[in-house]
Amino acid sequence: MTLALGGGFREEELMAEVRSAYAYRNLSREEWDWCLEFVTRGGKVLHAYPQFAKVTRQLDRFEVTDRLIARFHRMSIGTITSDTAVAVRLVQGGYLGTIEESFIGRLRAGDRFAFAGEALEFVRLRDMTAYVRRSRKSGGLIPQWMGGKMPLSSQLAKAVRRKLAEARRGEYVGREMRSARPVLEVQDAWSRIPDPDELLIERIRLRDGTHHFVFPFAGRLAHEGLAALTAYRAAQIEPRSIAVTLNDYGFGLLSSSDFTLTEFQWQRVFSPDNLVVDLMACLNSAELARRQFREIARIAGLIFQGYPGSGKTARQLQASSGLFFDVFTRYDPENLLLVQARREVLERQLEVQRLRETLEQIGAMRILRVELDRLTPLSFPLWASFVQANVTSEKWSDRIKLMAMELEQAAVKEGRSARSGARHKKP
Repeated sequence: MTLALGGGFREEELMAEVRSAYAYRNLSREEWDWCLEFVTRGGKVLHAYPQFAKVTRQLDRFEVTDRLIARFHRMSIGTITSDTAVAVRLVQGGYLGTIEESFIGRLRAGDRFAFAGEALEFVRLRDMTAYVRRSRKSGGLIPQWMGGKMPLSSQLAKAVRRKLAEARRGEYVGREMRSARPVLEVQDAWSRIPDPDELLIERIRLRDGTHHFVFPFAGRLAHEGLAALTAYRAAQIEPRSIAVTLNDYGFGLLSSSDFTLTEFQWQRVFSPDNLVVDLMACLNSAELARRQFREIARIAGLIFQGYPGSGKTARQLQASSGLFFDVFTRYDPENLLLVQARREVLERQLEVQRLRETLEQIGAMRILRVELDRLTPLSFPLWASFVQANVTSEKWSDRIKLMAMELEQAAVKEGRSARSGARHKKP
């Protein structure tokens, strides 16, 4: 469209130029013809509407001749999109706040999540508003915001594991590692510092239920899909409600019932087999694709965002893109824009390729299960996320401070005992 506005283009010349870009080196003739058909006639479904016949052929060149179409395109140029805030309201009435669409779009009806210090049950998402009801059951998903998702890259995750392996051998090289030494020594004394070929799984029974803390050290993006997948597969082995939380080092599973998995069952949970099918089952994949399609529809020129000073709201844009999504799904299911929406959900939001690689790496690891008497330095932040989701900020702060104080006192006491024992030990 932009090239057609800038003096036009010749089909064969442009296709050769596009294919010269590495990202499009495998562009097929069928895909190219589909794109050309889309901008000249509106594709298989929209050809009856003149406003979607945007580019016309003038002899051997393709150009934009309609001034209104040209104006709309110039005012909508750009591919940068941002996550939208969704209002959270009670079905019975009452406004609770806003939450990011990337989180709420994953939920299915009946899923529980924590928000505003309350346990809520998701009912439906309509017109950029999430309708919920209060749940008598505690637990559920922990909301994640984009600002808190600065992920651990694959390279950095591997470097962290190398540093942990050095700490396990008693090597603390550098100021940072020497500063972290007391904490890592407590981790090794109360549980274990895992080797690069070990997957550490810590289990502890607390008053809020049974916690499993799993540490693949693969980064937040991989853990986001991995945590949901693990909870789903664990519940398939034995039906139960499981809440999840995660960080860059690992993820936590919480069940109000006392449960444990054998090593064979953990291997089944972490199998890469049927990965995409299980991900689609445990997440609201259809709604995720619908939401992702809004960005694609805007970039593809299907929806107009409005004039400066009177732009359309996210609710209006979602309603418009939703109509296109439904029409394409019903009458043109192989539409490349739909294919792109589904692919982006898997690749961008669920990081399916990185998740598959993580599962394959876990499959080559030795599973190390540790029963805890108390929370460890690695498990404490994950436990704190569970607590934060189910109590108000003030109570959460007080409870975290109290637990941290108890653990620090235990670490200091055991450290003194160890030093005392070393001084009185006979040669």
